[in-house]
Amino acid sequence: MDKQNNKRGISRRRFLKDVVLGGATVGAGLTMMPGIRPANAAKKGVYTLKYDCYIGATAEPAQLDNWFLDEIVKRSDGRIQIKKFWSGALHKVGQHLPAIRDGLSEISLISYGYYPSAVPLSRGLEWYYRGCNHADSLLHVCRDIYDDTPELRREWEDRNNAKVLYFTNWSYCPFIMKEPLPNIEALKGKKVRGYGIGADTVNRLGGQGMPIVAGEVYTSLERGILDGAFAFAFITAEKMKLHEQAPYIVESGAGAHAPTTVVMNRNIWRSLPNDLKEVVSKTVEDIYNWRYLELYSALTKESVDKMVAAGAKFSTWTDAEIKKATNMIQPAQYQDWIEKIATPNNFDGAAFQAKVDALIKKYEPGKLMNPWETYKQKYM
Repeated sequence: MDKQNNKRGISRRRFLKDVVLGGATVGAGLTMMPGIRPANAAKKGVYTLKYDCYIGATAEPAQLDNWFLDEIVKRSDGRIQIKKFWSGALHKVGQHLPAIRDGLSEISLISYGYYPSAVPLSRGLEWYYRGCNHADSLLHVCRDIYDDTPELRREWEDRNNAKVLYFTNWSYCPFIMKEPLPNIEALKGKKVRGYGIGADTVNRLGGQGMPIVAGEVYTSLERGILDGAFAFAFITAEKMKLHEQAPYIVESGAGAHAPTTVVMNRNIWRSLPNDLKEVVSKTVEDIYNWRYLELYSALTKESVDKMVAAGAKFSTWTDAEIKKATNMIQPAQYQDWIEKIATPNNFDGAAFQAKVDALIKKYEPGKLMNPWETYKQKYM
């Protein structure tokens, strides 16, 4: 088919879009084209889907996704097959949501900061020091607010042609510093890695947020370009050995870190037979009910142990200092989103954030311990 279309002068991108948008590979050599749903083949065939991700397989959301993908393969008795593309192997950072929209990828992990114009309303779920102190709570807050907000669903489904499979996040992001950070005052003037809302948080606390890409943080710490890192997931930081350069791990009360969304091309979702949709949906339920908590708890404990063995020092700000930081960040941070993003998009941001507050109260306290709590339980 490739050769035939190339002879007709159709670009590779257009060809891929035309083939993939309507569905996935079914059986041996049979492909579902746009608008076609062959009932018998769909029920008995094999759907080969591409999972396209900008992060490496050891990052915490990637490990959760890996479990999910393997499970739907197993639970579908192989009728769903997954080809995984990690670390931007298929598309570069910032290209994954358009790839989902255009049918060039079937499943992807989407972090909102890379797509500010595509998911502006969803960015209302990005904040720190909001009282959502447990990452498993944030998981359920995001799910429920999405189900209750038609504008969010239209943002993903209609604007981006994406079926939301589940929400996830990057658990926790303590300050990871080259020197001790006993309080907010010690942060003043420090150059700390952060991007998007993370950099905004650092700036509001008196530091200097530095939007350095994750792959360059280690060398930036090593060379003195950075004094530390924030808005950098703890487990991923351990995997990338940031503690070798910045051994002070400081809990500051910022709470759960960086909501993300795993999505499927909506045309692909619609093409799946109902029994396979049920497989996917039941596996998603298990993420919310137990797998997220189980996996992230184990990963956090493992990373704490490795950092301690390497000589890292764990500490926390006092309750008074955390309260002071909270007052410096909120509600100014989410009010800024209301004024600059929600209102221009004719969206009632204040009502939305009120619902968020109610959901946080519903799901807090959560169960997933942060790195400091994990450290304290075992080493103090």
